[in-house]
Amino acid sequence: MTLLATKRNLRPGRGAVGLVLPLALLGLWQVVATSGVYSTAQLPPPTDVATAFTELLGRGELWHHIAISTQRVLIGFAVGGAAGLALGGLVGLSRTASVALSPTIQAVRAVPSLAWVPLLLLWLGIGETPKIVLVAIGAFFPVYTTVSAALAHIDPQLVEVGRAYGRKGLGLLGTVLFPAATPAILSGLRLGLAQGWLFLVAAELIASSMGLGFLLIDSQNTGRTDIMLLAIILLAVIGKLCDTVLGVAESRLLHNSGRGKSSG
Repeated sequence: MTLLATKRNLRPGRGAVGLVLPLALLGLWQVVATSGVYSTAQLPPPTDVATAFTELLGRGELWHHIAISTQRVLIGFAVGGAAGLALGGLVGLSRTASVALSPTIQAVRAVPSLAWVPLLLLWLGIGETPKIVLVAIGAFFPVYTTVSAALAHIDPQLVEVGRAYGRKGLGLLGTVLFPAATPAILSGLRLGLAQGWLFLVAAELIASSMGLGFLLIDSQNTGRTDIMLLAIILLAVIGKLCDTVLGVAESRLLHNSGRGKSSG
């Protein structure tokens, strides 16, 4: 996707079209919540959720929950993404490493996020470390899978051209292979960030007293369905905002890369 395509996607008309479905869902939510099919305790109307938002905002709690969850995701994503890039690069470039490591990594990938919680509690205690590690695990696998697949399927002729110009080892990796796989790698990073947010709720089951995942679980225990829905909406909105920021950075990087190739 080029920067021009991104600008087109950010045009007011396209943004308005993108709001149609959320507004339709909001209207449907209001109709169902007031139809009598569900009680207010089961499905509070949007106005009750807005009131809960104002309540938490007024008490000064909401920003703390948002900040701590965002911090956990970003640190975990940085750790997991870096590990995914490194190991995915190794597996994608080395057939021996692929045969030795890929089956085990794919098996570990199938472990559900909640299955890691008791182990991380046992191994790392109840501080911030196990929460960040769990988010890192979630971010690792999409990045690893995308990078290893992208590097494994690079045109061999491109590699030969790089070697003909004296590139080898890290020089070949940095100047030929990774640039060729950049679009796939950036897509993998976006998937890793999204997966990090998915793992956040499981991470905040680990003896948390702050965060959106904690807010979600605590509201379930206290019967505050309005706060539960608010936490779900905030997770969706903040996750989308993070993806949008990374998507803009991706488009700028690809645009600058393409312009550099054209000028070269």
